[in-house]
Amino acid sequence: MLTYIANSNHYKEVISRVQSVKHMFWIGTADIKDLYIEVGKEKKPFLALIAQLIRRGVEVRLIHAKEPGSNFREDFDKYPVLYDRLERVLCPRVHFKMLVFDGKEVYVGSANLTGAGIGMKAESTRNFEAGILTDDQEIVEKAMNQFDEVWIGKHCKKCKRREFCPDPIVR
Repeated sequence: MLTYIANSNHYKEVISRVQSVKHMFWIGTADIKDLYIEVGKEKKPFLALIAQLIRRGVEVRLIHAKEPGSNFREDFDKYPVLYDRLERVLCPRVHFKMLVFDGKEVYVGSANLTGAGIGMKAESTRNFEAGILTDDQEIVEKAMNQFDEVWIGKHCKKCKRREFCPDPIVR
């Protein structure tokens, strides 16, 4: 299955996958904000869903390019499980947007983890986004390899942007 996703379909197709993750969920994004999602009939912070996944034993990894704003941090502080068990890496060079679901499906596209990108926003205020959601194992594997290379700091020693990196993965 290879699905092209545009505009509000990001929310419907991609976010619905997050709720059914069983083992691992990897998130790569340049920007992350306090986005909200629908869970049943409730509107909740995306971080509430991440906390729920972690409590169920799901490995959640997050790579993002910059520190989130105060609204995100305020939501983050509501879920103590995130302090110790959300695995995070900050890399200012990350610009990819990808979500890996149990190593079986991947979303690769333009949408950041923001309300206007992939969260709940009205159609009139949402960004114009595009992406691919696929279970093609070759694409999933290549996306996971790219994510993993950043995660382990493969590029850190040769990085020419080191002066902008507040917390290098590899020193």
